[in-house]
Amino acid sequence: MPLDLRKKPRTPYGLFALILAQVTCAGIFLNDVLTDILMDGQISPHSAVEFAAVLVLIISVVVELRLIIAILRRQEVLRRSASLAAAAINEVIEAHFNDWALTPAERDVANLMVKGLPIAEIARIRNNAEGTVKAHLNAIYRKAGSQNRGELLAGIIDSMMASDAED
Repeated sequence: MPLDLRKKPRTPYGLFALILAQVTCAGIFLNDVLTDILMDGQISPHSAVEFAAVLVLIISVVVELRLIIAILRRQEVLRRSASLAAAAINEVIEAHFNDWALTPAERDVANLMVKGLPIAEIARIRNNAEGTVKAHLNAIYRKAGSQNRGELLAGIIDSMMASDAED
């Protein structure tokens, strides 16, 4: 399933639970190391290795948290950007529909066509016969000055790319 960047990202509770388990283990190991040092009155080689392992575990937890936070922030930026891009694309498409003076029915069919739906699906969604949808599509193509769906979509995409180049 593709990632939909327009939806609010889910919080990775599983990762936070894993990090909490790592923090708990680090606390247990740190307690064990400190107890060993206090009981022995000195730092043995074994205690030093355990203490180093605890430090590595704590550092890894900090790094994991920072990475997760950075990923969540980046995902939110991408979600917002995708939402803005979708709105901009919709504006361009609507401007074309206005320029072509599409009727409300043609506009509805054109929106579904631009989304990539086949004629049969458009007919089902609109409760129309396939012939009715084909008639609307022919009117849309004629008003847009194109011969088929591919040509119409290419024209819309070209206009978006041309406006990007101008910006």
